[in-house]
Amino acid sequence: MAKRDFYDILGVPKNASEEDIKKAYRKLAMKHHPDRNQGDDAKKSEEKFKEAKEAYEMLSDASKRAAYDQYGHAGVDPNMGGGRAGPGAEGFGGFAEAFGDIFGDIFGNQGGGRRGGGGQQVYRGSDLSYAMEISLEEAAFGKETQIRVPSWDTCDTCHGSGAKPGTSAKTCPSCNGAGTVHLRQGFFSIQQTCPHCHGTGKIIPEPCTTCNGAGKLKKQKTLEVKIPAGINEGMRIRSAGNGEPGTNGGPAGDLYIEIRVKQHEIFERDGDDLHCTVPVGLTTAALGGTIDVPTLGSRAEIELPEGTQHGKTFRLRGKGIKGLRSSYPGDLYCHVAVETPVKLTEHQRKLLKELDESFRKSGDRHSPNAKSWTDRVKDLFK
Repeated sequence: MAKRDFYDILGVPKNASEEDIKKAYRKLAMKHHPDRNQGDDAKKSEEKFKEAKEAYEMLSDASKRAAYDQYGHAGVDPNMGGGRAGPGAEGFGGFAEAFGDIFGDIFGNQGGGRRGGGGQQVYRGSDLSYAMEISLEEAAFGKETQIRVPSWDTCDTCHGSGAKPGTSAKTCPSCNGAGTVHLRQGFFSIQQTCPHCHGTGKIIPEPCTTCNGAGKLKKQKTLEVKIPAGINEGMRIRSAGNGEPGTNGGPAGDLYIEIRVKQHEIFERDGDDLHCTVPVGLTTAALGGTIDVPTLGSRAEIELPEGTQHGKTFRLRGKGIKGLRSSYPGDLYCHVAVETPVKLTEHQRKLLKELDESFRKSGDRHSPNAKSWTDRVKDLFK
């Protein structure tokens, strides 16, 4: 299979500047980095990451780029007598070197596949996700709580070696302890994780029966978690180093606590603002008066003017939630819902009929909205 053009891989023209090449590589590496791609697409993403890394290594070096521009792949392939380059010379496993230059600030130089002191591939552990459901009050005012998450302890039987007591792990004969193997096809070489030892550089002829050769046992641990005041639905809290452990001494991943806010019986949150529906009796809406309304953690009063209509909204400043990045709390919006009386007694029915008759004799001045609506209907059918 013909090898792809390095410029095509990075998506840049042949006259691209060093900065353009660097930006293009940054974008591809972030997209296809093994730490960001798990599951069925992991293998495909890893190959694309390696391909982009090789292209960057060639084109970011002025001498290698000149040789490639003049002779193509033959100019930089060591097997063709060209420059020292490509995966056969420096390998694709050196993710940390590439990220140390460009992505150290993003990934913290924790590395998806750097080499350890013994030569084996060192992999950062996977991140874990934990969904935490909290109340609206807890989201507004914060809380401290505890959660139980998976942890891994060294196996007491094999003391972390993974081998049955009295035996030991052996150097992998396929990779000679490197944890990676090279596959050559034509003029190019691809480095990948050793399929026999899975990157550890060792095989265990007789695994420990307690941990099945893992060298560690999965348990549970308790973590103290502080929920900051003002946190909102969908936000995440990062707990560094509490994810899955790394391989061959690699750093552990992180734990991300994803916040889910329970539906409140009274309030709905909209950013830093709160909304609630306030039921008001028919006579109170008609005559006006002071009513009590709830706020998040206290109470407040609203002065209803005479003739308050259904749907009228009252704004209480500063009675909302102070968000994580807000200087001031939001507002509380109270939406009036005028209630029609139900389950009337005969006496109440009689009184309402007398009141209705009084309204009819007074004309439309008591129902301005109804008169306006009637007029619009008449205009519609003219």
